[in-house]
Amino acid sequence: MPLVSAMTSIRDVIVAALKSLFRGKSFLKALLAFWTASPVTTAVPINNPQDVGTKANADPAADFLAEAEHLLLGYIDAGGLKQLSRKLKSQFRERLWSNPVCMLPSYNSQLPTGDEVGQFLALDVGGSTLRVALVDLRGRGAPGSEDNIIQMDTFKIDSDVRSLRGREFFDWMAERIHRTVAKDSSRGHRPEHPLLMGLAWSFPIMQTSSKGGKLSLMGKGFLANDGLIGEDLGEIIETACKKQGLYVELSAIVNDSSAALLSEAYTTPSTRFSLILGTGSNIAAYLPVTTIDRPKFGDRPSSWYEKASHVIVNTEASMFGQGVLPLTKWDNLLKAALDRPDFQPIEQLVSGYYLGEICRLALLDAIPSTGVFGGVVPPSLQTPYSLDTETLSVIEAPVPPTSADLSFLRTLASHIIRRSASVIAASIFALWELKAEAENELLSTLSPSSSFIAETETELQMARGGTTTVAFNGSVVEQYPGYRERLQEYVNGLLAEEEEGESGVKGSIKLVAARESSLRGAAVALACLA
Repeated sequence: MPLVSAMTSIRDVIVAALKSLFRGKSFLKALLAFWTASPVTTAVPINNPQDVGTKANADPAADFLAEAEHLLLGYIDAGGLKQLSRKLKSQFRERLWSNPVCMLPSYNSQLPTGDEVGQFLALDVGGSTLRVALVDLRGRGAPGSEDNIIQMDTFKIDSDVRSLRGREFFDWMAERIHRTVAKDSSRGHRPEHPLLMGLAWSFPIMQTSSKGGKLSLMGKGFLANDGLIGEDLGEIIETACKKQGLYVELSAIVNDSSAALLSEAYTTPSTRFSLILGTGSNIAAYLPVTTIDRPKFGDRPSSWYEKASHVIVNTEASMFGQGVLPLTKWDNLLKAALDRPDFQPIEQLVSGYYLGEICRLALLDAIPSTGVFGGVVPPSLQTPYSLDTETLSVIEAPVPPTSADLSFLRTLASHIIRRSASVIAASIFALWELKAEAENELLSTLSPSSSFIAETETELQMARGGTTTVAFNGSVVEQYPGYRERLQEYVNGLLAEEEEGESGVKGSIKLVAARESSLRGAAVALACLA
């Protein structure tokens, strides 16, 4: 069949299948772009003739998928997932003492009791939006809802806003904070009685107190740090608000992972970890203070240590995994194109930013070697990062495609996503085991008169026989079909392999969605200080 005719036929099949799947949704354009671009290009396989899918056989596409499944998921067999978890645990433990850029203790040493009540002003500053909200905390177990966002304004942070330099950006923020507060005349504020605020800040910061921290490079195209690096973020925001005639006191600053842990702990007292898995990835953990090297805490008063037996730790989990992760040839191609290939090893296997790229590289391998999609690679597919996870999530939606080509892509995407879930499961389990071991070590060193004994015993009992909750949010874990269920299955499998504890009963781990965690977490962090 002539090439143009073949491509027209393939395109018609895909268009029909996609239309039946997506009914005109925006995702349709994302995938159709690969097969409507012209001219088309015949690709050269990544493999040599002895590699995947080039053998003479009746179904090279099926053979390619079988080999892809082995490359991506074969390590799980024969206890490989448990071995990975143990190796990650070793890295986590080592870097609690040796690395200044990960396993960082926050200033949140107390989890909420659930008794915190009141209305709190919360800010959430992310890469694309500023949200200002009034959060009503009603107490754990309150009838109806334990908390409620009673007022919220969302402001888009577009390229023009990201280009605002230094204090111009914070002046822009302050004007919108004032706009929201002005809607409620009962929210009084004056110099002697400023309005208290909590902030969820999704950018690097060297925190110096529960309410302050030195501004660092923000990245993501933001210029707000221009001329302000090293200055206190709280003071910058408070000064900008004063220009608007708004007297505020920024009393609590948390990052997104800490916010997720705090927000879910308010309603679910067994919450000890949080998972962020969207464009990026991270995990926060509630660990004994003694597990962490003292220099990581910076300059804190002795009174802080007298009250703090545990602290929320920002693990920066994406930075782990060097030398222990199950890499394929497609991962190695991805790493080879990065400026800092070893900076975030786990992130390259699990996050939304990279999952589509791994699939794209595998497709570049598969199309010429198996004949799927007519054996022709569209030019747009040769562009790095041109296949996004949002598109993949729709391809693997519950309604199966009718096209064999789309079915191939769906299966390949499923293998890639399953590996992501398995690596995240190994990371969570590693930190869960590390926490249990650390609690046992702490308990063995405490004097009989220590005020930390009761809390430490409670933490240890939760690990041995109770349920530990992991709060999660992020587009991958929340929106990708079946991801959370797969992740829970892998975690359960690791728990099943675990030896019984001293009590003779195994603990369990439960994944729970943390809704609106940034705003709720900022409000809870503020309430805990009230």
